[in-house]
Amino acid sequence: MSVRVAVVGATGRLGQVVCDVVESSAGWDLVARIGSQDSLDTLQGAQIVVDVTTPAASEGVVRAALGHGAKVLVGTSGWSADRLAALRKSLAEDDAVLVVPNFSVGSVVGTALATLAARFFDSVEIVETHHQDKIDSPSGTARRTAELIAQVRADKGGVVSPHSNQTARGEVVEGIPVHSLRLAGVVAQQEVVFGGNAETLTIRHDTHSADAYRQGIAVALRALVNQRGLVVGLHEALGLGQVESE
Repeated sequence: MSVRVAVVGATGRLGQVVCDVVESSAGWDLVARIGSQDSLDTLQGAQIVVDVTTPAASEGVVRAALGHGAKVLVGTSGWSADRLAALRKSLAEDDAVLVVPNFSVGSVVGTALATLAARFFDSVEIVETHHQDKIDSPSGTARRTAELIAQVRADKGGVVSPHSNQTARGEVVEGIPVHSLRLAGVVAQQEVVFGGNAETLTIRHDTHSADAYRQGIAVALRALVNQRGLVVGLHEALGLGQVESE
């Protein structure tokens, strides 16, 4: 029997890719394509709800989906550590929410490499570049990368970010300056730059089209079927271990 999937934000760029992945994969049944003007009551009967909306709408979608007894896959940016902590506390025993800051497998691997490098460098900054239509900044991926790096550095003396009180130094996320660019001709790009004694290390990932998200979407849907509680990221599903803390 196929798993019934509803997509909220189905008319958006990522939403269209999610719908295509569900429709083209065996074992899944796309039962609802929901846009911004549609009622969330149409979630009734879905076993998995995919939220690819906006930061302002995402929490409401998650609450509605859980209220209908569905598991939720969140691909919307804007879920900070504080918002995730509040969500975790609110979940019932059988609820399941998988929050994926970036469905690109390469991006997930890049973040894992950055957390590894963070053990050895206390100087780090992040530069993320996205297309002009992305409405939030920093990106969810950059914010999550900064949070994970800060966790690694917490018992190693923290992060060194001089003059971080100056506005031109970018938004400071968990002590790490994050710089956001919004440019025509770009899909998505992230650079994590570490500085050391007479050397620098740059971990860079480039997304060239939305097709880069297809594998990660499929992996996330399969992982969510047997999940309970809140999981952030695709690290475990890809065999990279539990990078983020609970």
